[in-house]
Amino acid sequence: MAQTAFDESERRTWAGRADAYAGSFARLCAYPVPLLLDAAGVREGAQVLDVGTGTGSAAAAACARGAKVTAVDADPGMVERAARTVPGIDVRLAALPRLPFADAAFDAVVGNFVLNHVGRPREALRELRRVLCPGGRAALTVWAAPPAPGQALLGRAVRAAGVGRPAHLPSLAPEEDFPRTERGFAGLLAETGLTGVECDTLVWEHRASPEEWWSGPAAGVATIGQVVTSQPPSVVAEIKGHFEALGAEFTDRDGMLVLPHTALIAHGRSPSE
Repeated sequence: MAQTAFDESERRTWAGRADAYAGSFARLCAYPVPLLLDAAGVREGAQVLDVGTGTGSAAAAACARGAKVTAVDADPGMVERAARTVPGIDVRLAALPRLPFADAAFDAVVGNFVLNHVGRPREALRELRRVLCPGGRAALTVWAAPPAPGQALLGRAVRAAGVGRPAHLPSLAPEEDFPRTERGFAGLLAETGLTGVECDTLVWEHRASPEEWWSGPAAGVATIGQVVTSQPPSVVAEIKGHFEALGAEFTDRDGMLVLPHTALIAHGRSPSE
C-alpha cells in the first residue's frame, strides 16, 4: 500500500531529528509508558512489540520488566537511537501499516503516540491486531483534543505571530481522522476488531526549562517545529518572543515551565480463537 501524503510528510519531518527530539519532547512523551505497559499486560517472558519506538523509552521499560522486546520505527535515526538506548534488543526500520512480522507473533503490542504519525490509523490498528496472538493485548496513546493549555503553548505563539500551517505540511485526511476523545479513540480500536476496549484520560504537568521547550521547534522537531523553521528568521524571532511572553503564565518561581498536558490511553484484546 502506497504511503499517503501525510505519511510522506511525517518521514520528512522526523528525518535527522532523533537527537533533537531526545533533548526536547522525549521526556514528555515518556510519561505514559508505565501505564501503557500495564494496560498491555507486559510481564516477564512476554513477547512484546513496541511500534514507533522513537528513542526507545517504552522498549527499555518493557525490557526492565523481563519481556522479550522487538521495536520498530519509521525513521532510521530513531532506530539507531533506540538501539543505543536499549542495547541488544531487536530494533528494525518499519512503518505502519505494514510490519515485517508473522501473524500472531506477539503477546502484547504498545504504541506510544504512534497513531499521531500515520496516515491510515485504521489500517495501522488492523495490522497491530494481525501480529497479536489470540487474546493478546494492544495499548496505545494519542494526544487529546482540544489540547491542554501546556500542549497548546507553542501553537499559541505561532498564531500570535500570524503564522498558519504551511501548504507543504498536509493534515490527516478527514476520512482517516477520528475524535480525539475517550469515546472516539475507544471506538476506533473497537472498529478495527479489538475487543474489551477501554479508554482513559491522562492528565499531568510536565516541567521543562524554557530553553529545553523551545529547542524542539527551533530544531524542526514535530509539526510545530516544521511550522517554525519554515519561516524567515525575523518571523522565527517573533514567534519566540510570543512564546516567552505567553510562557510567563506557566512559569514557576524557579523559572521552569509547568505545562499541563492531556492524553488518551486505550487498550483492547485480539479476539480469542
